[in-house]
Amino acid sequence: METTAVILSGPRELSLGTPALKAPGAGDLVVRVSHSGISTGTEKLFYTGTMPPFPGMGYPLVPGYESFGEVVEAGPESGFRVGEHVFVPGANCYAGDVRGLFGGAARHLVTPASRVARLDGGMGAEGALLALAATARHALAGFNTALPDLIVGHGTLGRLLARLTVAAGAPAPTVWEVNPARRDGAEGYACIDPADDPRRDYKAIYDASGAKGLLDQLVMRLAKGGEVVLAGFYTEPVSFAFPPAFMKEARIRIASEWNADDLTATRALIESGALSLAGLITHTHPASAASEAYRTAFEDAACLKMILDWSGQA
Repeated sequence: METTAVILSGPRELSLGTPALKAPGAGDLVVRVSHSGISTGTEKLFYTGTMPPFPGMGYPLVPGYESFGEVVEAGPESGFRVGEHVFVPGANCYAGDVRGLFGGAARHLVTPASRVARLDGGMGAEGALLALAATARHALAGFNTALPDLIVGHGTLGRLLARLTVAAGAPAPTVWEVNPARRDGAEGYACIDPADDPRRDYKAIYDASGAKGLLDQLVMRLAKGGEVVLAGFYTEPVSFAFPPAFMKEARIRIASEWNADDLTATRALIESGALSLAGLITHTHPASAASEAYRTAFEDAACLKMILDWSGQA
């Protein structure tokens, strides 16, 4: 069995291809993907060739870990039925020399049923946002954490952090955004230019921007004993001046990727109506225009989230 997939054959060398799929087992599903998201974090690093080396990395590869679609084959031990809709967090399902890093940008995926999450089919393109929402939830729900009173960056992750904070019943956080075009869309919280913020007493600052060189500035905005949470992905060494952090008795925490519990909890929040994913998708391209879609996702500051629509692919 073959499928249509986005293939990165090298940095900035992206096209559609037809890799072969591994045969599904008794506990596997075959999912026909309707929508997949483009990550401006990890996928951009693969696209630009700046991803730090790690085991299993290499080209050619199928990127993506944000896929939503319909089960078209269900193994007898999978516990699923044909016709159910699921979120798939990537799939290493390709035969031959194509790597599944992270393997989700394809029309069909073969995946163990244990990896997916059931979702309402009516979610459509928003179903591809579950991993990003779960990443935001993971940052907030770690060990001995405080909910943010300041969030840096009003991209998709920053907006989800703010929405989850409000949904938790905490005081509305302040959100910083240097790009005026991205300050719109704040619901239940304020999004401002950091130059207009005089506060120096934040207890928990979450950096969702991934920008380099911010840590010293953020430490100076902390209350004594406050925490800075690095929720983005940083390709360069993260450093800070020790004396100001010492005086503040600052704590610095790194929030990693979501886990299965985060997916379950986030799905419950969405289904209950406590967390809305509305307004986060700003751009949708057909999968046939994947090259243009990836350039737009990575180069257009107006693009919060790009979704590939696979409905036109066989």
